[in-house]
Amino acid sequence: MQLFLKKFTTKHNTAPFGKIILSEYKESFEKTIELALIEIDNIVNNPEKPTFSNTIEALDYSGEQLDRLSSIFFNLNSAETCDEMQKIAQEVSPLLTAFSNDIALNEELFKRVKAVYDQKDTLTLTTEQATLLDKKFKGFSRNGALLNGEDKLKLREIDTELAKVKLTFGENVLAETNNYQLHITNEADLKGLPDGAKEMAASLAKSKNSEGWVFTLDFPSYLPFVTYVENRELRKEIAIAAGKKSFQNNEFDNQENVKRIVELRHKRANLLGYESHSHFVLEERMAQNPEKVQSFLNDLLEKAKPAAQKEFTELTAFTKELDGIDQLEKWDGAYYSEKLKQKLFSLDDELLKPYFKLENVLNGAFTIAEKLFGITFKEVFDIDKYHEDVQTFEVLDFEGNLVAIFYSDFFPRKGKRNGAWMTSYKPQYIKDGINERPHVSIVCNFTPPTETKPSLLTFNEVTTLFHEFGHALHGMLANTTYPSLSGTSVYWDFVELPSQVMENWCYEPEALALFAKHYETGEIIPQQYVEKIKESASFLEGMATLRQLSFGILDMTYHGKSQTINDVKAFEKQAMEGTSLYPDVAENCMSTSFSHIFQGGYSSGYYSYKWAEVLDADAFAYFQEKGIFNTEVATKFKDNVLSKGGTELPMELYKKFRGQEPKVEALLKRAGLI
Repeated sequence: MQLFLKKFTTKHNTAPFGKIILSEYKESFEKTIELALIEIDNIVNNPEKPTFSNTIEALDYSGEQLDRLSSIFFNLNSAETCDEMQKIAQEVSPLLTAFSNDIALNEELFKRVKAVYDQKDTLTLTTEQATLLDKKFKGFSRNGALLNGEDKLKLREIDTELAKVKLTFGENVLAETNNYQLHITNEADLKGLPDGAKEMAASLAKSKNSEGWVFTLDFPSYLPFVTYVENRELRKEIAIAAGKKSFQNNEFDNQENVKRIVELRHKRANLLGYESHSHFVLEERMAQNPEKVQSFLNDLLEKAKPAAQKEFTELTAFTKELDGIDQLEKWDGAYYSEKLKQKLFSLDDELLKPYFKLENVLNGAFTIAEKLFGITFKEVFDIDKYHEDVQTFEVLDFEGNLVAIFYSDFFPRKGKRNGAWMTSYKPQYIKDGINERPHVSIVCNFTPPTETKPSLLTFNEVTTLFHEFGHALHGMLANTTYPSLSGTSVYWDFVELPSQVMENWCYEPEALALFAKHYETGEIIPQQYVEKIKESASFLEGMATLRQLSFGILDMTYHGKSQTINDVKAFEKQAMEGTSLYPDVAENCMSTSFSHIFQGGYSSGYYSYKWAEVLDADAFAYFQEKGIFNTEVATKFKDNVLSKGGTELPMELYKKFRGQEPKVEALLKRAGLI
């Protein structure tokens, strides 16, 4: 238990994963919360009058051990969990919520913060200090500091319940994902499936002591199946299974959890004086309010819908001509899109995969970062890791100084949630003259190597890796004074800019030449493939845009106004009516596994993917104008976006980089919608 009570004695103060004992987590949380509260008491009881230094700064630097413990525990709960860990998460979540409330509702602490805030016009603060002061004051006012005693109690109750319900929601989705498998014993049923996917399914069956092939709802298993398997009934079976996660009236059903989360969020917002959860959330976003988001989504919908409907009509006609099917269903989408793509571009994932060996793609991302931002990645073997699949790297500048520690974790396994994400085990900040460097990780679920082949990525997985690596750069190149403003601690609709802008290099011949090499022959990807990748980049972009907009609209419909939801499925269907192309599937409901908004931090924020696409298209247009490896533009991006974290308003940072506000035309042009 002593492990988390002081600085680690490991190399670069990295997490000592091997020394962690599961049964000691809860006591460690209790002890580090106790220590953090002592630090808060010291701030409150300081006999000197409140100053920026003894109150605002002291508050931001407090609770360091608790923050480290929380980041390690919850990161592992996503990447390497087990039943015992999930049980601990349920036990410690209320403790952490209570701790947050103890601070947010501490009247004496708020008095000191307010005293500094009230004299902000007379203080000589840097931009970063002024931002921190504003953030700390709002941290209290937006979390109930101005409420009366009775309402503060209500807020505590809401927050405690909300934390537990969100955790249960996520656990139910994970359980449903793990509980399903499609077991195939007749090889004829797998006609059309690429060898790599088949080999992976055989290896999965073997690990479960089964004959034949096993497919799961994990993306690397699910996606090739619905994209390539000719057997329509089997595609339908697995697609429906994916669509009905936590919508099966069983112990893992999330319908009541969805209703409760929405209800509690609205109650919380109303209690704090906001019209809705969206009004509360968007006050701290570039978009500012629900009206602006709705207008943004509707504007894009108006431009994308005609293109999407035209594409859907063409895809339907192609499907009828090929297989005599009159009505496209959801389980047909990926399959016939891939067939049409092959016909139009003579390009498919299987043709490209040999050029995208995982190690080469990762090294390509490293090389591009080196060319743009002057950093190098050196794999090291003396830093502890939580699973044998994880790789560890020291990130250095050209003088050999440590910039960051980087962890990568690429393959699916039991106990690891689906999807891809970037996270941090330690933030960057400057304290007592020491620039503490960050420890950053990216976690993905790519096709693992088999007995005969290395891990070969689809082009979509290549862009996923670059996307998460962009987030990682935002964390690794951080250079701010205060931990709460560092790295990806920015407005939510700004956080996707660094990740999405990095994806653009995957389409550039000059960048592809650095890493897209055939894993057997070493041959660089042929130019005609590169041209086809670029051509196909906007293939069915209208439909893809409509799909993204449907998620954003659903999110805003749940959170944009207080309401009673009687039937989750009916509510979802109505919200997505204006964006649906495929017929509804009665057994399916997306909301019950929509983890982004019901477990993650994207509630009233899903629109930000599209919002950030506008930023990234506009930003990359600047790189294209000057050269995709132009160091002047890259340095501006590093100095004004990547290193600055949340120290200034995002639009100000963007304008310092770009010299102007972003234009939506750049996105529409890139997507082929104008």
